[in-house]
Amino acid sequence: MTLAPDPVLLEVSLEGIAVITLNRPEKRNAFDELMIANLAEHFETLKGAEHVRAVFIRGAGETFCAGADIDWMRRGGERTQGDNEEDALALARMLKHLHDLPQLTVALVHGAAMGGGAGLVAACDVAVAVKDAKFRFSEVRLGLTPATISPYVVEAIGPRMARALFATAEGFDGEYAEKIGLVQYSVAAEADLKTMMEHLSDLALAAAPGAVADSKALIRHLTDDVTRLRNQVLPAQLAPGHVIDDELLRETAHRIAKRRASTEGRDGLAAFLEKRKPEWNS
Repeated sequence: MTLAPDPVLLEVSLEGIAVITLNRPEKRNAFDELMIANLAEHFETLKGAEHVRAVFIRGAGETFCAGADIDWMRRGGERTQGDNEEDALALARMLKHLHDLPQLTVALVHGAAMGGGAGLVAACDVAVAVKDAKFRFSEVRLGLTPATISPYVVEAIGPRMARALFATAEGFDGEYAEKIGLVQYSVAAEADLKTMMEHLSDLALAAAPGAVADSKALIRHLTDDVTRLRNQVLPAQLAPGHVIDDELLRETAHRIAKRRASTEGRDGLAAFLEKRKPEWNS
C-alpha cells in the first residue's frame, strides 16, 4: 500500500530559515481539510521555535495555491450549515496562526493564487509574485463570499479595493497585485523568486528576532487601538476595520457557511462542478 505524500512539507535550515511547501501539485495545491490542519499544526510549531528567523511559503508544481479543492467543496455542499461553519472556522484559525507568527513571513507566488490562496498571501508580512502570476477572489461567481480571508485582504489592500475585487471577482496579475499592495515585490520569472528569498533571508537574519516579533506586535496593537477609537467615535455601521479576534473568526466562518447553505451557494457550486452557468447567469 502506497501512502499519500504529506500535503504540507516543512524544512528548517541550520541558520533558522523555514520553508513550508504546499505539496499537492496534482490538485494545484488546493486547500482541503487535511492541508488546512497540517498548515495550522506547522504554524503552531513554528510559533514556539525561537531559532527560526523567517518562514517562507511556496507551492510545489505549477501553482502556488488554487484555492479550495473541488472535492472538498463538493463535500461541503452535502454538509449542514453547522458542519460548514466548523470547516470554515478551521481555515480562519489557520490563517490567524500564520498572521500572528512572531517571525518574518513571506509568500513566494508563482502560477496562481486564487481565493483562499490569495488569502494566504495576504496573511503574510511580505509577498513576492511572478509578474504573470494570476490572482482572483472568485467566490461571488460561486454564490459565496470571501469571508474567512477578508480580514487579511482588507488589511493588505484596503476596504475600497477589496470591495471592488470581491464584488467583481476580476482577475489580475502579479504586477497589479504589487500596485495595490497585495504583494510588495513582483519579479520577471519564477527563478527570480529564489533570489528574492535569499535577499529576504539575509534581511531577516540581520534583524534581532525579538525586535521583529515586537515590531509585528506593535503594528497589531496600533491597528487594534485605532479601530477601537474609531468604533467609539463613529456609528457602528461607519466604523472601518475590526480586531481580528476569535469573535471575528467565528463571524466570518458563520457568514461563509450561511452562503454555502444558501440557494445561490448550492447552485453556484453545482454549476461549477457541472461546468455550466449558474442560475443567475443563464
